[in-house]
Amino acid sequence: MKRDRIKRSLWQNIKRNRVCYFLSLPYFIIFSVFTVLPVLISIFLSFTTFNVLEAPVFSGIENYARMLLDDEVFIIAVKNTFILAVITGPVSYILSFTVAWLINDLKPALRSIITVIFYAPALSGNALLIWTVLFSSDAYGYANGLLMNLGVINQPIRWFFDPTYMMPLVIVVVLWSSLGTSFLAFIAGLQGIDRSQYEAAAIDGIRNRWQELWYITLPTMRPQLMFGAVMSISSAFSIGDVVTGLVGFPSTNYAVHTIINHLQDYGGIRYEMGYASAIATVLFFVMLLSNKIVKNVLSKVGE
Repeated sequence: MKRDRIKRSLWQNIKRNRVCYFLSLPYFIIFSVFTVLPVLISIFLSFTTFNVLEAPVFSGIENYARMLLDDEVFIIAVKNTFILAVITGPVSYILSFTVAWLINDLKPALRSIITVIFYAPALSGNALLIWTVLFSSDAYGYANGLLMNLGVINQPIRWFFDPTYMMPLVIVVVLWSSLGTSFLAFIAGLQGIDRSQYEAAAIDGIRNRWQELWYITLPTMRPQLMFGAVMSISSAFSIGDVVTGLVGFPSTNYAVHTIINHLQDYGGIRYEMGYASAIATVLFFVMLLSNKIVKNVLSKVGE
């Protein structure tokens, strides 16, 4: 009986909001076909042996056992990915919000100019070229030339080939170009806050900008904060092209080899699609878990 009431209530809700459902139908179809369906296919293929040319053969958890027990490079990739994610994810998130918060009260023209300046690295297609020129491995690279002229070094450093320097440089480059979509979302969220809330809060005892930030700004911006968190987590765990562009593929001693690089190796070079799907599935659930943790943290903002 209770189930029948739920069904009737659901059907009445659909009929009452049928126009909204109809308008959202194209997005739902596109999202299902290009996001949900590929994820489900990838999970299915992760339990098979599949080389693209032949039909998939069910292999159970063999791919996952191989990944955790036999693939030493995957363990290195996991370590590198978490190092990059733990550093670049939170730092880029906090940096994006801090910059947006600081420039929010500027005059519109000046705020627009500063926004373009900070957002430009995320738009630039020559970002990697700039850094490869700056840290070129010969004596003509700007970093090597400066250090040699100062007498700090006697011979050029192979910045993007020496494991000592590769990880720090990749982190710097990722952070340099990290003010992207989250940054714009934060600016939009800050601009959408009703100024009367701050006036009412001042009457209620809010005395400084830090209290305004914690009790008004952050709680009001929860949707934008969640969106920015999802984007930062996705970007942090999907670092791969930057690594390949800077240090090549594979990196020396797999010093900055990430899960995405490992996925590209097995999926795009070796065509071991079953194993590549297992890697992608593990990454997918790690990102889901990270998003869940961040959502719980953000729900406590302003309490």
